Amino acid sequence: MNRETLAILVCPLTKKPLEYHADKQELWSKAAKLAFPIRDGIPIMLPDEARELSDLEIDS
Repeated sequence: MNRETLAILVCPLTKKPLEYHADKQELWSKAAKLAFPIRDGIPIMLPDEARELSDLEIDS
């Protein structure tokens, strides 16, 4: 995920910045407590496709 793309993406629910986690190929919205997957280099920004973040992940 390049920096330019990451700089313009925000959480579709909270409109807050996202954190990129290359190891999991996810964009995290700690505000919404969701992790949005990246598939074939494309961020899937649909809340129905996201997984819930654990408390441990939110606190990291």
